[in-house]
Amino acid sequence: MTSDFELTPLIDDDDELSDWNLLVAFNELRHWEKIEGSKKVTQTWRMKERMKTVSVALVLCLNVGVDPPDIVKTSPCARLECWIDPVTAGPQKTLEAIGLNLQKQYERWQPRARYKQSLDPTVDEVKKLCSSLRRNAKEERVLFHYNGHGVPKPTVNGEIWVFNKSYTQYIPLSIYDLQTWMGSPSIYVYDCSKAGIIVESFHQFSVQRENEMESAALNGNSRYSGSGSPISSVKNCIQLAACGAKELLPMNPELPADLFTSCLTTPIKIALKWYVLQNTSKLVPGLTEESVDKVPGQLNDRRTMLGELNWIFTAITDTIAWNILPRELFQKLFRQDLLVASLFRNFLLAERIMRSYNCTPTSSPKLPPTYQHPMWQAWDLALDLCLRQLPALLEDENATFQHSPFFTDQLTAFQVWLSYGSEHRSPPEQLPIVLQVLLSQVHRLRALELLGRFLDLGSWAVSLALSVGIFPYVLKLLQSSARELRPLLVFIWAKILSVDSSCQADLVKDNGHKYFLSVLSDPYMPAEHRTMAAFVLAMIVNEYRQGQEAALQGNLIALSLEQLCDLNSSLRQWLALCLGKVWTQFDNARWCGVRDIAHEKLYKLLEDDVPEVRAAAVFALGTFIACNTERTDHANNIDLSVGMTFSNIAQDGSPLVRKELVVAFSALVAQFESQFTAVAAQHLEDEKKKDKGAPVVAAETSGGWNIVTGLSEPFTGMKKSTSRSSFKGLVNSSSSSHLLGIVQSSSVASVDSGSSTDTSTLRRNSSNSNLSYGCSTIYTNLWKTLLSLTADPNPQVREVVKYIVNSIKLKASTSAKPKPVIQNARVPHSAPSSPSNRASNLNHIGTPPNNGIDENVGIKKDFSSPGMQYSYSAQFSRSRKLFDKGPNGMEEPIIQEDSKNPLQFSISSTEFFQWCCKRFAEPVMRLSEEKDPESLSHHDRDFKFRRNCLIRDEAKDEQIKAGFNRLDDQVFVNKNQGIPTVIKFHPYESYIAVADKESISFWDWEQGTKMGSIQNENIKSSKISTMEFVNPHDSTLLLCGSDDGAVRIWRNCLSENSDTKELVTAFQAITEPIPLTKGSGLVIDWEQESGRLLASGDVRYIRVWDSVTELKLQDIPTGADSCVTSLASDSDGRSLVIAGCGDGTVRLFDRRLAPTECRVMTLREHPRWVVKVHLQKGAEGKIVSASNAGLTAVDIHKHADVLACGSFNQMIGVYNQSGDSLSTIKYHEGFLGQRIGSINCLAFHPYKVKLAAGGNDSFISVYSTAVRRS
Repeated sequence: MTSDFELTPLIDDDDELSDWNLLVAFNELRHWEKIEGSKKVTQTWRMKERMKTVSVALVLCLNVGVDPPDIVKTSPCARLECWIDPVTAGPQKTLEAIGLNLQKQYERWQPRARYKQSLDPTVDEVKKLCSSLRRNAKEERVLFHYNGHGVPKPTVNGEIWVFNKSYTQYIPLSIYDLQTWMGSPSIYVYDCSKAGIIVESFHQFSVQRENEMESAALNGNSRYSGSGSPISSVKNCIQLAACGAKELLPMNPELPADLFTSCLTTPIKIALKWYVLQNTSKLVPGLTEESVDKVPGQLNDRRTMLGELNWIFTAITDTIAWNILPRELFQKLFRQDLLVASLFRNFLLAERIMRSYNCTPTSSPKLPPTYQHPMWQAWDLALDLCLRQLPALLEDENATFQHSPFFTDQLTAFQVWLSYGSEHRSPPEQLPIVLQVLLSQVHRLRALELLGRFLDLGSWAVSLALSVGIFPYVLKLLQSSARELRPLLVFIWAKILSVDSSCQADLVKDNGHKYFLSVLSDPYMPAEHRTMAAFVLAMIVNEYRQGQEAALQGNLIALSLEQLCDLNSSLRQWLALCLGKVWTQFDNARWCGVRDIAHEKLYKLLEDDVPEVRAAAVFALGTFIACNTERTDHANNIDLSVGMTFSNIAQDGSPLVRKELVVAFSALVAQFESQFTAVAAQHLEDEKKKDKGAPVVAAETSGGWNIVTGLSEPFTGMKKSTSRSSFKGLVNSSSSSHLLGIVQSSSVASVDSGSSTDTSTLRRNSSNSNLSYGCSTIYTNLWKTLLSLTADPNPQVREVVKYIVNSIKLKASTSAKPKPVIQNARVPHSAPSSPSNRASNLNHIGTPPNNGIDENVGIKKDFSSPGMQYSYSAQFSRSRKLFDKGPNGMEEPIIQEDSKNPLQFSISSTEFFQWCCKRFAEPVMRLSEEKDPESLSHHDRDFKFRRNCLIRDEAKDEQIKAGFNRLDDQVFVNKNQGIPTVIKFHPYESYIAVADKESISFWDWEQGTKMGSIQNENIKSSKISTMEFVNPHDSTLLLCGSDDGAVRIWRNCLSENSDTKELVTAFQAITEPIPLTKGSGLVIDWEQESGRLLASGDVRYIRVWDSVTELKLQDIPTGADSCVTSLASDSDGRSLVIAGCGDGTVRLFDRRLAPTECRVMTLREHPRWVVKVHLQKGAEGKIVSASNAGLTAVDIHKHADVLACGSFNQMIGVYNQSGDSLSTIKYHEGFLGQRIGSINCLAFHPYKVKLAAGGNDSFISVYSTAVRRS
């Protein structure tokens, strides 16, 4: 065996980076998640119908001075009615005063209701009153308040008592009749002894009425049609009763007779009175019933003592209800109707007070007991602290009232919960109190901060906050001009809209969008908050025309375009997404963008370092050209200019970007369907001509490789004059004739004459140079781009492009010659002029005039022919998502036609926008698991890194002895499924990856077992030519490159479940390879430290990719007439690249230099194909190169003084770098050891002195320096 090696001293050895500091490539969310939005959860916080109590019937049956016969009252007994003593005046005046007082007490809770008093009424008066109120209330709620202190107790037959006209008899009134008169929705308050009987009877009559209504509906009887409401209406009735069915009202003379009514209508007054009557009042000496009546302040002024007590009471009762009641019932009773909410808050107090007097207030719907809730202790403490100050305040008017620490303490409790809170714990009981605190300027800032932290816990927290009623409060706060609230409000609204996008309508209705426009336009606002404002605005305009119009009037497009170059990538991303949404199917916004040359400003983002930003820019440009505007020369020019720009990014390294590109291309193809059909027809014709001839050898390189023609330029025929006749229809069509003017005219874009933009600058920037090729070249280039994407390594991108291309090919193949869209149409070459003056109201910007051409006129096909099959799209549901898996049975989908629009693609959008929105619903303040030193993932990583360090340390002894030890102990041998082409050791796990033509197998070389395999999914005509482990120190990925230039990166390769084996990313590392009879395929070098991927092969350049940005960094021309066969680089930052070539040269490049100057050295020591170049680490770092003079495979150990060579002669030679032979391997070990096959691939372990070999006989082996077994 002959071989030649060249060793060149070059670099010193550097210490390896710590694993903690090593880059983890392809580890962003876009690599881990499916690009789809979060599952929409139906929000129940918003009331289906908000209700109002508009009418109140106050029915008082007191018969002042006469006690009912069935009740024996104590002496003395409770006498006060509505805080009036009946004995202070005559019976009639007293009754009227009580009625008036009761009305005032109710008006405190609902001042706009219509109140009607019925004092000691008859049955007819009650009927007339109730019927009148129901008639006027229509579908709103009516309240019926009944005081029966002067009549007998309710009967078990379901009757209450009223009077006859002469007040000589008690007349029963059936609850059944009352139901009929009151209708639904209604609320009933019963203040009388044994009131629980009424509740029970009401329920029985409700069931009876429902049965009657059902029977009547079945029999067609319309008896009940005008006497009430539908069957379900009885469920909308609410009842509040003072006591149970067997209980009497308390007669304690210290209490009012209408204690229940007092609790419902004057809760603070009765609470103070009850406080004095309890033993706890002794903590405050000198406190009397008279003094508590003098508590200073107003109930509606929170700055006073009385107002603060009322505020605290509201917060506490709201909190008790929210923590005790089911969410749906809480919404119904405490959020649907203001008066009902107030009555039920006060009902909780009534339960607490009246239970102390052996009365149990009841309700329907029934509430769980709340009288012992811990929050009542907070109420008692608040009373203690306030009333302790009362004597001093009453003595000295100038005394200062010390506000209660209640809200501060509750916020602190909420803050403590936030420190440990999660979805799996019970919700914080202080959440309703936070809502109340938002009303106070004193606590508002802290409350908003804590609310933001709570909402950041996840979408469940947002739903919880919305259910408690936070929405109207934060909506009203948008009217505040306080700058310190802006960051908090923007954050809170971003969280809300990320969970419930329907709030967009409320924002627009209340002009809330202006708040976020002002935040976005504020240059002093941090970029993070402007990003949230951009997100909120994007949600406002998302699929909501009123939102789009409001944003357009607010100058959103100009504001967004001004900040597209901001340093914050998230802001750039959301500005682009916001633009894309504001002009989606909205002509006025699109033309506003045209005036601001928005599309050209977005071009800059197509080269952004962040893939999400590039995808957002493509999304925005895609919706820009997909707008169903009237087709004019101006619009077509812009669309084609955008399309040509898209062609330049078709090979973007991120599938995220390419998926959006496909959607944008589908819109472009739909706009210019007939033109693309003509191009496809010409392409099919050229392919037929090409098939008749065979590829010919055009030249032979110095390396001896033949260059084949006839394969690299599929469109050659389209450039010849003979093919121009095929485009006659294109030139005459309305959407193409303007392109003839492009060559002659000055600009693609139109500028209004009032603009101060330099015309020459605009002309230079807006005219795409590719457009000057003429009409046919533009569509040809775009078609070529689409065809190139049909071989995209990402299956989602590839299949959708095929879907588009096949549909166009189908149209082209079904018509012998493409026909023009419009024959002999005269279209002006110049673009329509924009208005001379920009309208002050952007909503009235006019669309450029229609040229009168119907773009829906197209080529019709006859689908009724017997041989025509059903279209592929017919197998999909109408709502199919872009990257859903299609039905089986057809590899090449076709698109169903429509008579109005010949090519209606079902491709409308991806879920990229929804996926981006999902980020705002996720926690941003919480420490990530990777950064949390107590998390399981952190401990797992720490274990891995310690193990890695141990393996490297243990391998050092082997490396030192490698230069003089034998390396022929076969520790593993097995037969692979296919002939191995590439073999790699995992640096830290005991397995090797073995690639054959299209699959990769994984073998445990210590246990001798196969661990699994994956299919690389490369196209059938290609094979795997290179392989690398990415992030082997941490989360291992497998990079596989095939000789068509495609790179695929896989995760979970060893999983037994095939569903978990995941394609992380895929891209075209090199493009347009030179067709060679024998090529090197794809050659790569992966730099883990920098995350750079060097790729070359059957091309005349070395392409450098950045895994962080997923962008091509540079193309380094090799200057060789042959392919690149091996690559090596100095990964420690010295920017050196070494390439072995097929002509035998070894070329050194400094990638810091310009492309024309970067080749710094060419070594010509080898006469032929270079099999391997290697940059040796260590103090005497050398470049090691080997040619194929008898060799088929070579590998050099990265750290040890050992190299191995395989040959066609079925042997492996192991040498040190001085050329001394260490071992020669010819046979497999064993009793009948057979000769090894011709060696295809060799690989050393990155650290241990282990050698893996794969031969033509499909056997794979691992050799070690260990002592031979006897």
